[in-house]
Amino acid sequence: SFCKKDDHNKENLFNCINYDVAAKKRKKDLLNNKAKTQYFHQEKWIYVHKGSTKERHGYCTLGEAFNRLDFSSAILDSRRFNYVVRLLELIAKSQLTSLSGIAQKNYMNILEKVVQKVLEDQQNIRLIRELLQTLYTSLCTLVQRVGKSVLVGNINMWVHRMESILHWQQQLNNIQITRPAFKGTTLTDLPLCLQLNIMQRLSDGRDLVSLGQVAPDLQVLSEDRLLWKKLCQYHFTDRQIRKRLILSDKGQLDWKKMYFKLIRCYPRKEQYGDTLQLCRHCHILSWKGTDHPCTANNPETCSTSLSPQEFINLFRF
Repeated sequence: SFCKKDDHNKENLFNCINYDVAAKKRKKDLLNNKAKTQYFHQEKWIYVHKGSTKERHGYCTLGEAFNRLDFSSAILDSRRFNYVVRLLELIAKSQLTSLSGIAQKNYMNILEKVVQKVLEDQQNIRLIRELLQTLYTSLCTLVQRVGKSVLVGNINMWVHRMESILHWQQQLNNIQITRPAFKGTTLTDLPLCLQLNIMQRLSDGRDLVSLGQVAPDLQVLSEDRLLWKKLCQYHFTDRQIRKRLILSDKGQLDWKKMYFKLIRCYPRKEQYGDTLQLCRHCHILSWKGTDHPCTANNPETCSTSLSPQEFINLFRF
């Protein structure tokens, strides 16, 4: 009877241990699931200060700004999508080592959401491929320098992130564009003047080349000299253009070749539907249209739009 009682106690102890382990596992899983959500504050703005005062101590870092501003929602807005992607690219090129552990996690979570959005919408595929390749190349360089205080965090975590990037690249490579079932009016059904007008709205020469491969009629329009001339003049100054003149066999300026030569030498003009803005009066950084506690009489006149590079430059001390 004593043995049976002892066995019964052991069984109860074993069940309690199993219960505790299961409870801890559920708690850990819950925390991991919550980690997929960005560490954002309720306020969608941040005070940018570059020094300590009696009222404010410490510095505002890129990682802190990245955590506070609502990039997760911004990628769902078509006006802000390209802006956020450009920011992710600039961070991948030169700012990865300045991100804290939480900021790194937020960065990768946002990147994952960007990839999922592209897979669902089947848009901006090339843009995100280039972003992933830029990030992977940067990580390869940084991981090779491990041990020199280059990257924050465990090396195994970064290797795991690199594997995730390769997986996302494979998903984008395997994407199959779904043709719409509705057969209505297409681009080639429009008058030539409208087709040309639409082409003039494209700011990337590679999009023009791709569009020209859709149909023979579009191929002819995509080679229009005036189209490429306007594209060159939109992105580059007259001085830059004069330094990269290329003549065709007929002795005319080959604007298409000049464009692709120019983009290898100079940065293209960046234009975004919506941007982050900095209030010159109170030094608060926020998205356009976001209310912030400003004491100026006319807060609207104090705000300056920031390009992605200008945003990065705010945190270079």
